[in-house]
Amino acid sequence: MNSISSRKIQVVAIVGLIIIERVASRLLDMGFGPGMEAGLLFLWGIGHCDTLDGPLATLAKRALEEKNVNLVLPWVRAEDDHEIHHAFDHAQAVRGLGPQARALADRHFLETLVRIHRAGEGAPFTGLKPAGLDLGPAVPAADHALEEGSAEKVVRLLVDAVRAGVHAHFRAVAEKRVFDPNDVAAGRRYVEAYVPYVHYVERLWEAATGPVHGHHAEHASQAYGAEHAMHHH
Repeated sequence: MNSISSRKIQVVAIVGLIIIERVASRLLDMGFGPGMEAGLLFLWGIGHCDTLDGPLATLAKRALEEKNVNLVLPWVRAEDDHEIHHAFDHAQAVRGLGPQARALADRHFLETLVRIHRAGEGAPFTGLKPAGLDLGPAVPAADHALEEGSAEKVVRLLVDAVRAGVHAHFRAVAEKRVFDPNDVAAGRRYVEAYVPYVHYVERLWEAATGPVHGHHAEHASQAYGAEHAMHHH
């Protein structure tokens, strides 16, 4: 009985430590630094690395089962290796205490991994997202292309979307392009269609030709686009 009671106390203590660490991590990520930037990053930082069926979750489960932390280290910066090793070793020590402790340890390790991965991209951690989240067609297509060894389906998906988008914006401008110079209202309708058209084409070009390094770079590109628009229109 004493050994069972000690084991229960140990599990409760570990669960308490996990909860405290989770709360601390959330507080640190929520906003005592550049709050406005974090909010904007959240808007532009939508991905699938924080979903329960995403690539990080899959690798984290495999790493824990195979007791090989190296499987997930490529997803974090080298300077964050120590924290991942610590969380991994902690999870391995707890997993043998029973099913409940195992589930909590696995969840805590995954949350730590995702949080550190997103921090490396300049994005906040807003919690793990459920499996089966609708990510739209682009992200699944990108992953499937890697599995199939061909980018052709991704290219077709993007080309079709770009073609439809450019044509839609173009038609909206073209039908308003000819107007009486003295009709100010008509002129404004033209400008209201012209500006989004030009910005749309510009963003497509920047996305196609510029570097992409994660959520932070994405946000920087968007911020540059907004500033560029304010100065030119």
